[in-house]
Amino acid sequence: MRNILIPLRRLIHRATQAGLHIERRFEPFFRRRLNDLVRAPLAKWIQRMKNRKREDLGLALAEEKIFDWEEEALQTIIDEMREQMNLHFQPGAYERGGNTKTHGLVRATFTVLPDLPDHLRHGVFATERDYPAYIRFAGPGPDVPEDIRDVGFGSMSIKLMDVPGPKLMEEEKFTQDWPAVVTPTFVTPDARENAKLQYWSTIDEPLWYFLNPKDSHVLDFLMQGLWNETQHNPLGHRYYSCVPYLLGEGQAMLYSYVPRTDVPMDIPGVPFGRVPPNYLRDNMARTLRAQEVEFDMVVQIQTDPHLMPIEDASVLWPEDLSPWIPVARIRIPIQDFDTPAQMAFARNMRINPWHALPDHRPLGNQSRARRRMYQELAVFRQHMNRAEHIEPTGEELFE
Repeated sequence: MRNILIPLRRLIHRATQAGLHIERRFEPFFRRRLNDLVRAPLAKWIQRMKNRKREDLGLALAEEKIFDWEEEALQTIIDEMREQMNLHFQPGAYERGGNTKTHGLVRATFTVLPDLPDHLRHGVFATERDYPAYIRFAGPGPDVPEDIRDVGFGSMSIKLMDVPGPKLMEEEKFTQDWPAVVTPTFVTPDARENAKLQYWSTIDEPLWYFLNPKDSHVLDFLMQGLWNETQHNPLGHRYYSCVPYLLGEGQAMLYSYVPRTDVPMDIPGVPFGRVPPNYLRDNMARTLRAQEVEFDMVVQIQTDPHLMPIEDASVLWPEDLSPWIPVARIRIPIQDFDTPAQMAFARNMRINPWHALPDHRPLGNQSRARRRMYQELAVFRQHMNRAEHIEPTGEELFE
């Protein structure tokens, strides 16, 4: 049986990759209209199917549950991602194991909105003020291919600086990190399933994690597919935290970055011409040479501990139970960012959601795994690049 399954897996993987490459070139012409027609009803159906099978853990709002499999799963994830990094990169040029390809690191200002309601005034949002910020836009990984071959996924990670108060990790004293991705739910429900996905990813057959008839994750595959689409310009897409965070003790939130600015969204060479290998970075650079860009940061407060779970990051929190609320404005000014020095700085910078105030502690088993995983893999990357960790201040100069 195994002799049959191995070539079958490889055939499915190769056919899918070839099909995705063709789809990416034609998708820009129909995907947005298709999203308007089918995304919401399909997502609602998928979530209904998922909720039928989910166990009610009986937790309170913002309450976590520690599982006995967490450490084993975490170590598997770290080992597999380190192996992927070794397979894809050479010493001196190691990139991250996930959110790997940097499209750009930009300077920004993060402004807490005035007159927030009292239940949102915690941590960073306690006082109306500006924070200096870096924002890293990136592609999925685990390698750095031409954009058109691997653009169904993107990330936007914000690092605030000059944030006073004690932090959950001591390696940085004045930062608050908030990563986000283009899909509103995480690719796996928990860290144990993520360990399985990392194994299949290491042997370059991640699709088999979803379609394996003995251990299927088709609903998660379909859910990711609803938002996993050709990216046009990192400055023009919406991003989601996927996993919850505290917003003050006893209150959980998700957050999202919503674009406010119209930006160029054309893809040179689509569908039949030569697409530039780094067209996403090119589109970012072209945009920020001509105009400033704004995002809103919005949050969604947990109001139902089962339908809006902490420990299952694959579940979409219903907006009819809790709408998104704006809490901050993100302004990216006109700038030139596409320089070797700034790209090198982006490669070396550590982003970890546990660079955080206690009022914004990451929640759930995937977040608990991220603490050690992100730290160990960042230390490993910097070691392989012979680079020292430096906490950013926002005052760096890039020649």
